[in-house]
Amino acid sequence: MATRTEQGLFPDALFKFDHLERPIQQHLQKVYSCLAISMLTATAGAYLHLFTDFSVGNFLSAIISLGLMIWLASTHHSKETEGKRLAIFAGFTFFSGMSLGPLLDYVIQVDPSIIPTALLGTFVVFVSFSLTALFNTDRTFLYMGGALVSGLSMLCLLGLMNIFMGSQLLYDIQLYLGLAVFCAFILYDTQLIVEKRRNGDVDYIWHSVDLFIDFIGVFRRLLVLLSKKEEKKRK
Repeated sequence: MATRTEQGLFPDALFKFDHLERPIQQHLQKVYSCLAISMLTATAGAYLHLFTDFSVGNFLSAIISLGLMIWLASTHHSKETEGKRLAIFAGFTFFSGMSLGPLLDYVIQVDPSIIPTALLGTFVVFVSFSLTALFNTDRTFLYMGGALVSGLSMLCLLGLMNIFMGSQLLYDIQLYLGLAVFCAFILYDTQLIVEKRRNGDVDYIWHSVDLFIDFIGVFRRLLVLLSKKEEKKRK
């Protein structure tokens, strides 16, 4: 009988997809259990920024989270390093949540109810797109990799251009394009995780990193879009 650690936090019934092999179902269970933990640590980081005096600043917290992600990527996955890598992962998600602090401060000034609305919207999008990817048996979304890289490149280019131009139109395009790209990444990364596990990659912690980044990417943009909409209503 498998232990709770081996199974993850969620019951087996949530991950019974007839077209997926049993090892893949068990792997997904661990991935989403790890992702659930990352939501808690990210929330803790955001909470500390909002409601305590503990803060290292938006830029510094982003740099720390990036450094931890690089450390995690460079640490080989094994039974011996699993605990260490989980701790690094928790640190990465904690400081990622803290880096959202300034944006959350701004949103609270506009309307505090936007935060739970954006969180619920992100959750609905994430679950819907994840299930769509898991139930798709043709691996269709794996072919979007090139387009998604191009989309990210376009986002970076628009961001650099707008530093000098200060165009509201470019900013809006960047927001909506970014939302579309990260939604598509949920489809792509979910199917990619399945294929990686099928090919012997059992690093569920790093697979959780991919999905965590997708979730935060959607959440961040929904926060901004809903805030902009509320500000327009008031005007």
